[in-house]
Amino acid sequence: MFDSLSVLDSVRLNFSPSGMIFLNITLGFIMFGVALEIHFQQFIDLLSKPKSLLIGLLSQFIVLPAVTFLLVFLLNPPPAIGLGMILVSTCPGGNISNYISALSKANVPLSVSLTAAGTLIAIILTPINFSIWGNLYYEAASIIKPIKLDVVQMFKTVFILLGIPMIAGMLINKYLPKLTKIIIKPIKIISLVVFIGFIVAAFYANSSYITDTFYLILILVLIHNAIAYFTGYSIASLAKLNKKDVYTVSIETGIQNSGLALALIFNPKLFNGIGGMAFIAAWWGVWHMVSGIGIATFWSYRQKKLKN
Repeated sequence: MFDSLSVLDSVRLNFSPSGMIFLNITLGFIMFGVALEIHFQQFIDLLSKPKSLLIGLLSQFIVLPAVTFLLVFLLNPPPAIGLGMILVSTCPGGNISNYISALSKANVPLSVSLTAAGTLIAIILTPINFSIWGNLYYEAASIIKPIKLDVVQMFKTVFILLGIPMIAGMLINKYLPKLTKIIIKPIKIISLVVFIGFIVAAFYANSSYITDTFYLILILVLIHNAIAYFTGYSIASLAKLNKKDVYTVSIETGIQNSGLALALIFNPKLFNGIGGMAFIAAWWGVWHMVSGIGIATFWSYRQKKLKN
């Protein structure tokens, strides 16, 4: 079914050095905006009731990559497509997850805490997870490696893109609270608009590859994203969390930081813009906004109906 996507394995979507700098700055700006909502006290508070946080992190960083590996193995897409799906699953929660949790009437403090903790541990776990599941995928599918997995370079890149903006945002939030209140909303809006603009520009610049593969990539992203939401919902339900926490864990698992995935994919020292990986990450970035708002609308309506 996905044979026609194999052409993307050999495609390299190259960006100019200025384009790469722009992407990295945009992602850093997004993470800086997320960090402005994070307080050091939140981490301390979670230590008293860590169950929901631990379940959320387990769902994101342990269960989802494993489930994704099984999905890729069963669907058997071309290698670069499979690697793109695995990379997305190893990234932390996306920057709009807190907004979706608020729309869903879920546990917003838990969502912010999961985003914060997930982003921090992703500095270590994203490179390790991708190395483990990527290499298992090579072995299970018996394919020739299209890339060499440079874990050390991934550590460096993820720390620069996530760690530094997160630390800077949290420090400004702590020591300059008045400034934080002024800049937080504009930063979140601008960063989201710029990121969407970047994806649209990337699609337009490589439109010749999209025509024949559009619906197949979209199908894969739809399936993968639905399974991610279901994974979070199932794990949280099995752990007997309350309904708001179940919704929150599901959202955090279903909304991944596709911007980080794209930044890693276009890094010439890592994946050098492999087409299949890039299109999966880009479509995920578009679709999880749509699916997130859809789920939020449904869950919000459901909770209102139950109250009435």
